[in-house]
Amino acid sequence: MTDRQTKQTQMSIFKEGITVHALNNLSPNTMVEHLGIEFTAIGTDFIEAKMPVDHRTHQPLGLLHGGASVVLAETLGSVAATCCVDMSKQYCVGLEINANHIKSARTGFVTGVAKPIHIGGRTQVWEIKIHNEKAELVCISRITMAVMDKK
Repeated sequence: MTDRQTKQTQMSIFKEGITVHALNNLSPNTMVEHLGIEFTAIGTDFIEAKMPVDHRTHQPLGLLHGGASVVLAETLGSVAATCCVDMSKQYCVGLEINANHIKSARTGFVTGVAKPIHIGGRTQVWEIKIHNEKAELVCISRITMAVMDKK
């Protein structure tokens, strides 16, 4: 491991032990699994997932449903927020989400990347950008999360 890789690992905003495999193991029997969302990467300050654009995520005109984009965004923001807290003591829940749909998609996959805007003790704000396979922006979303103490 290089000095740069070591520094990046030490600077991660996420708790130790968070892996793509572990995140994908959270999906069975959820909407995440139903829509085919798959976590694909974790960096020092981002989490990435992809979602198919197919019969599960289309609206009646054959385009990616805006609600499916919001599900991808909320999944990424919620999981990312949770990965930043001590899960034995706290959990995160959504307070507000918004989305701007920029471009349509009909086939293939879209990929979302969640990055933090604010990570505080009681709230977190995450930006999620969703791109198509041509790297064109399809949707941009922002989610505000409440950090709750377990009782």
